[in-house]
Amino acid sequence: MEYICTRFQKKGGDDTMLIIPVKDGENIDRALKRFKRKFDKTGTMRQLRDRQHFTKPSVERRAQIQKAEYIQHLRDAEDI
Repeated sequence: MEYICTRFQKKGGDDTMLIIPVKDGENIDRALKRFKRKFDKTGTMRQLRDRQHFTKPSVERRAQIQKAEYIQHLRDAEDI
Protein backbone atom coordinates (compact mmCIF):
# COMPACT_ATOMS: atom_id res chain seq x y z
CA MET A 1 0.00 0.00 0.00
CA GLU A 2 1.34 3.41 -0.95
CA TYR A 3 0.38 6.87 0.26
CA ILE A 4 -0.05 10.34 -1.19
CA CYS A 5 1.07 12.84 1.47
CA THR A 6 1.33 16.60 1.64
CA ARG A 7 2.04 19.04 4.44
CA PHE A 8 0.60 22.55 4.72
CA GLN A 9 -0.03 25.18 7.37
CA LYS A 10 -3.45 26.05 8.68
CA LYS A 11 -4.55 29.47 9.86
CA GLY A 12 -3.25 29.03 13.41
CA GLY A 13 0.23 28.22 12.12
CA ASP A 14 0.16 24.54 12.99
CA ASP A 15 1.22 22.05 10.34
CA THR A 16 -1.35 19.66 8.96
CA MET A 17 -0.72 16.64 6.82
CA LEU A 18 -3.08 15.00 4.36
CA ILE A 19 -2.53 11.29 3.93
CA ILE A 20 -4.34 9.42 1.17
CA PRO A 21 -3.82 5.64 1.19
CA VAL A 22 -3.56 4.17 -2.31
CA LYS A 23 -4.65 0.54 -2.37
CA ASP A 24 -2.89 -2.06 -4.48
CA GLY A 25 -4.22 -1.96 -8.03
CA GLU A 26 -6.12 1.30 -7.46
CA ASN A 27 -6.03 3.84 -10.25
CA ILE A 28 -3.80 6.81 -9.39
CA ASP A 29 -6.35 9.19 -10.94
CA ARG A 30 -8.94 8.07 -8.40
CA ALA A 31 -6.48 8.61 -5.54
CA LEU A 32 -5.62 12.09 -6.85
CA LYS A 33 -9.32 12.90 -7.05
CA ARG A 34 -9.72 11.94 -3.37
CA PHE A 35 -6.66 14.05 -2.52
CA LYS A 36 -8.04 17.09 -4.34
CA ARG A 37 -11.41 16.73 -2.61
CA LYS A 38 -9.78 16.53 0.84
CA PHE A 39 -7.51 19.48 0.02
CA ASP A 40 -10.49 21.59 -1.09
CA LYS A 41 -12.27 20.85 2.18
CA THR A 42 -9.34 22.24 4.17
CA GLY A 43 -9.86 25.67 2.55
CA THR A 44 -6.14 26.36 2.15
CA MET A 45 -6.34 27.87 -1.33
CA ARG A 46 -9.31 30.04 -0.36
CA GLN A 47 -7.36 31.30 2.64
CA LEU A 48 -4.30 32.09 0.50
CA ARG A 49 -6.42 34.09 -1.94
CA ASP A 50 -8.04 36.00 0.92
CA ARG A 51 -4.63 36.91 2.34
CA GLN A 52 -3.42 38.43 -0.94
CA HIS A 53 -5.14 41.70 -0.12
CA PHE A 54 -6.42 43.40 3.02
CA THR A 55 -10.14 43.89 3.43
CA LYS A 56 -11.40 46.37 5.98
CA PRO A 57 -13.58 44.87 8.72
CA SER A 58 -16.45 47.19 7.77
CA VAL A 59 -16.36 45.89 4.19
CA GLU A 60 -16.35 42.29 5.43
CA ARG A 61 -19.34 42.99 7.68
CA ARG A 62 -21.21 44.67 4.84
CA ALA A 63 -20.58 41.67 2.58
CA GLN A 64 -21.85 39.29 5.28
CA ILE A 65 -25.01 41.37 5.75
CA GLN A 66 -25.64 41.49 1.99
CA LYS A 67 -25.17 37.73 1.73
CA ALA A 68 -27.58 37.16 4.64
CA GLU A 69 -30.16 39.46 3.04
CA TYR A 70 -29.82 37.62 -0.27
CA ILE A 71 -30.26 34.21 1.36
CA GLN A 72 -33.25 35.47 3.34
CA HIS A 73 -34.78 36.83 0.13
CA LEU A 74 -34.37 33.41 -1.52
CA ARG A 75 -36.00 31.67 1.46
CA ASP A 76 -38.90 34.16 1.49
CA ALA A 77 -39.44 33.63 -2.25
CA GLU A 78 -39.39 29.86 -1.71
CA ASP A 79 -42.12 30.09 0.96
CA ILE A 80 -44.52 31.97 -1.31
